[in-house]
Amino acid sequence: MDKLSIISGALFFAADIFAIVSLAMPHWIVSEIGGETNIGLMKTCLRAYGRSPVCFVPSPVRGEWLLTFICIILGIMCISVTIILLAFSYWKFRVMKYARWLGFVAMILFCLAAVIFPIGFDMDQIGGEAYQLPNNYRVGISYIFFVLALWITVVSQLFASKVCLPHF
Repeated sequence: MDKLSIISGALFFAADIFAIVSLAMPHWIVSEIGGETNIGLMKTCLRAYGRSPVCFVPSPVRGEWLLTFICIILGIMCISVTIILLAFSYWKFRVMKYARWLGFVAMILFCLAAVIFPIGFDMDQIGGEAYQLPNNYRVGISYIFFVLALWITVVSQLFASKVCLPHF
């Protein structure tokens, strides 16, 4: 196992953590008009005038956001297996090829999720259009963590594929 594989494994681990944290919080889309509204992929939380928040699963769940959720879960699973394979490549170098492919699949799944998620902005509660949030809503910390996980996954994949190697 070389230094680039260790760096790649550490970056994949960081991406995994950011992706898990982004799913754990319902702060994908937020608004502070008339109270505090936090909309997540599978859960919405409302807080009015300093009261305790009321969280619920909207019915029906947005198909776009369900697909986003599934893509992120599959991406997290791919990254987790990639980390295990990168560690296992210390003893068997040929598994590195599978780790690279799983990292690539995770990157593709995260990219799909990033493209599919904004299609759901046209829901009644938000009142926007696909790929366009209205002015009174903004993306929250969960979405920022997800995008960070996506970018770290891309960089990790570059290290795992040894694309960033300097040529002397």
